[in-house]
Amino acid sequence: MNSQDHITGHPLPFETKAGAVPAVASEGGADVARTFDDFFKAFETYREVNDARLSEMEERGSADVLTLEKLDRLDGALDATQRRLDELTLKSRRPARSGQLDHGSLARGHTSQAIEHKAAFETYVRTGREQTLRPLEVKALSASSDPDGGYLVPEETEAGILRRLSEVSPIRAIAGVRQVSAATYKKPFSISGPQTGWVGETTARPETSTPTLAELSFPAMELYAMPAATASLLDDAAVDMDAWIAEEVETAFAEQEGAAFVNGDGINKPSGFLSAPRVAETSWAWGSLGTISTGEAGDFAAIAPGDTLLDLIYALKSGYRQNAHFVMNRKTQGALRKLKDGDGNYLWQPPSSAGAASTLLNFPITEAEDMPDIAIDAPGIAFGDFRRGYLIVDRMGVRILRDPYSAKPYVLFYTTKRVGGGVQDFDAIKLLTFSA
Repeated sequence: MNSQDHITGHPLPFETKAGAVPAVASEGGADVARTFDDFFKAFETYREVNDARLSEMEERGSADVLTLEKLDRLDGALDATQRRLDELTLKSRRPARSGQLDHGSLARGHTSQAIEHKAAFETYVRTGREQTLRPLEVKALSASSDPDGGYLVPEETEAGILRRLSEVSPIRAIAGVRQVSAATYKKPFSISGPQTGWVGETTARPETSTPTLAELSFPAMELYAMPAATASLLDDAAVDMDAWIAEEVETAFAEQEGAAFVNGDGINKPSGFLSAPRVAETSWAWGSLGTISTGEAGDFAAIAPGDTLLDLIYALKSGYRQNAHFVMNRKTQGALRKLKDGDGNYLWQPPSSAGAASTLLNFPITEAEDMPDIAIDAPGIAFGDFRRGYLIVDRMGVRILRDPYSAKPYVLFYTTKRVGGGVQDFDAIKLLTFSA
């Protein structure tokens, strides 16, 4: 018997293959668990060495050079382990590739037109033949897509790209996101609300004033990436081209978006929240972000450095604090790891589980490498409810233009999407500046 056990007569190969699948998943989970344990062990060692540094400063006025070097090495090890943990967690969340279309797709909610579009799009990506794709987009009134401007990716692929971006783009993960079909999204807001007051049951109601309205505008700018493929990749039927495209463009899109959402000047890109006007919190007015200073140029205050963080937290209204995040880069977070409160407890705490965020004074920390380092007058830390404070506008539709000529023998895929962004509630975000 070729496919049966010579003793029992039962088939074995299919059972063996089926049993191998859970082992792969368990290996990924084991990697995450091991890395998470390594992270906690590194943090415990880091705290011991930092406690020794503080003791040396109290006894001798300065820390030993060897202690400082060891602390720096541990700081780098913590960062490396955290990056590894983030990568493994993100990888474990991604769905397994499956490029095969089957009759079960209809049962899962996909329409016949969506399946037809997906098949035609994959034919275009692999071979360049667009005869079946062009009529489908004409039928869907996709006037903006043509052989010169590219073709719209299937809705499932677009949703996959946006889902991946929400996982790897730090600001997108915490900000408000809205999908639009127009080139610009306009949002009215009230500068001064109507007059209100208390009246008796039979008392005449005085006429109220009309609220003063203004308008915020969020234009969607074009963002592009250009992944390249080899002929062998395109000929490999086992490769899911939708998943491949989503993976290739996610990093490029996330890096460009991250920089624009923080520091963008609004010229051919979104307006970052740090490009908004800034004023001291005591003089705050709508249209600018309020700032709290550390009291020390280019550093935290020498005495009770954590007090300014508390001032930053309570500069935010209670309604915004419920969903607030700290936003800073990795270097700033490394400096905060050394800070303690008056009882000797560390202000920074590691994540409670794999995939969770580190916390500062019980508020989650979002790492955005485009935030400025600690420097004189730099707004190195932002705190607020970014879901209410910052709005990201995605124009529906991701386009791809297949280019087999510009970089022969490689095939380029010019992928574009339109995205905009800007501050929508200036009272929801506060900044900590390292200034006297």
